[in-house]
Amino acid sequence: MSQDIYIPPKVWTWDQGNGGRFAQINRPVAGATHDKELPRGEHPFQLHSVGTPNGQKVTIMLEELLALGVTEAEYDAWMINILEGDQFSSGFVNINPNSKIPALLDTSTTPPTRVFESGSIIMYLAEKFGHFLPTEAGARAETLSWLFWQMASTAFLGGGFGHFYAYAPEKYEYPINRYAMEVKRQLDVLDQNLATRTYLAGDDYTIADIATFPWYGMLVIGNLYSAQEFLDVASYKNVERWARLIDSRPAVQRGKRVNTIWGDEDQRCYERHSAADLD
Repeated sequence: MSQDIYIPPKVWTWDQGNGGRFAQINRPVAGATHDKELPRGEHPFQLHSVGTPNGQKVTIMLEELLALGVTEAEYDAWMINILEGDQFSSGFVNINPNSKIPALLDTSTTPPTRVFESGSIIMYLAEKFGHFLPTEAGARAETLSWLFWQMASTAFLGGGFGHFYAYAPEKYEYPINRYAMEVKRQLDVLDQNLATRTYLAGDDYTIADIATFPWYGMLVIGNLYSAQEFLDVASYKNVERWARLIDSRPAVQRGKRVNTIWGDEDQRCYERHSAADLD
């Protein structure tokens, strides 16, 4: 069926029945839809999330810190079921007014510190504990440049390509081609950078790698959006090498499982409240 020509109205209005996987939870207004307090565990960090790529950034970071012996990074990971609208509860909105996972509450401070946006959270943790973010000015700038590259670029991969290729109720050539072209350009940016480096910012593993791996690494070696053949991800050899190197880290394997409710049953960990939940 050919795509109908869309003529935008003078003033846009919300069509609640517009279809798509997330049609029941997407809306053009902010704020809470219902009152519900968030649970509180015993550990310093209270994470409220789900195991999407953005959620995995934070759980990988926390597991990496714990693997280094940073016991102060112990955390409770609570499930936020985004398909059921948990992110619109009053408790969640209090720690993230944008109603997006992940959101973190650091209860080791007085008063507790809220941190939202995945890049902000892992940068906060890196600075708090002094790991995975260089202190030398040049290396720090390079690391943060790649971190913010990921934060800016993923909107095209997830919100653009992923939506139109995997989640939209109907597939149309123009948006899929537009976003596929940009995703392949981004993969080429990574591939060329990794041709001369072990990790994104140089010889050291940093928060730039932790942020980028769940998206672009798993796009290449995983099954993100079931688009591997379509995007010819096997042609990005340097990205594949980098992704497999990171995926081999025990802390990464643990972090990928936290708040995960899909995939193999033995790899799921609905909530995490102690290391034993992953053992």
